[in-house]
Amino acid sequence: MSAINPDPASPQRHIVIVIYPGILATDVCGPMDAFAMANFYADRGLYRLSIAAATAEPVKTSIGFRIVPDCALTDLVDPIDTLLIAGGHSYAAAFRDRALTDWLREAAPRARRNGSICSGAFPLAAAGLLDGKRATTHWSTASHFAQEFPSAKLEVDSIFVRDGQTYTSAGVSAGIDLALAMIEEDHGRTFALRIARSLVVFLKRPGGQSQFSAHLQAQFSSVPAIRKAQEWALAHLAEDLSVKTLASHVGMSERNFRRLFVDELRETPREYVARIRLDEARLQIEDTDLPAQTVAKRCGFGAVSSLRRVFVRRLGVTPQWYRTQFQSKSHAGT
Repeated sequence: MSAINPDPASPQRHIVIVIYPGILATDVCGPMDAFAMANFYADRGLYRLSIAAATAEPVKTSIGFRIVPDCALTDLVDPIDTLLIAGGHSYAAAFRDRALTDWLREAAPRARRNGSICSGAFPLAAAGLLDGKRATTHWSTASHFAQEFPSAKLEVDSIFVRDGQTYTSAGVSAGIDLALAMIEEDHGRTFALRIARSLVVFLKRPGGQSQFSAHLQAQFSSVPAIRKAQEWALAHLAEDLSVKTLASHVGMSERNFRRLFVDELRETPREYVARIRLDEARLQIEDTDLPAQTVAKRCGFGAVSSLRRVFVRRLGVTPQWYRTQFQSKSHAGT
């Protein structure tokens, strides 16, 4: 069980977010507020927070106001614990900025951990820091990212991904999820949960939770037939959820159903079913003491071996390891 407050002996960690013109303000302010809230609740400086840019001149954000960097990139002094680069509508110009990518290539490996928020994955990848690594970015830029950086292993549906010392996150609010995960990594789950509650957000965990999670149901289709199929699938995870079954349930041909489903949700019915089954299995492993076999059957995997294969393939961990790390406090040790 993690302590409510951080270890008094824990060192101060220097967090740096790199910005450039056209940056999304939320990509900067969201994560910084999470780290600042950690300082507030710890009543000491757990984190030293810095914003850096090409120069120390004010940088215009996507919504018009300007952020004044603490320093220019060349003036940053090691050690940097965590180096992140934010995203923005001008990410294309950023990843083609040779001075920026050269600096990232040289500086990022010296930090204990490095990463990106939203489309900040583009300059990170342009610096060669995502070659051969699992990574994510905002779903709307995923196709562009895959075309530009085929050597990165893109996981478009993840909220955030960790591969070694490198972390990448999806769009906007996912930067807060990433910061909370780092706070949890540094100071324990109980303290991170306190920060999440103060920010009135969920505490997301490592392990590939989806950008399109079943718990973000604002992304239900506005087309009645597709929405009906989504809702029915969520309520019948243990049953046959083939395209044929779903199409029949809403009175459509398989061909038209599949085409409309992909047009609406940008994923196939099969991908949707796999995703919601994994989401539910993950929640049951976190929040209940049900045996893995029961979870597998309830969520439509049939056998434990199938559940395990999906967990390892999609989350990078086994169900047993996931339960050990993330089972809710009320069930842990029972």
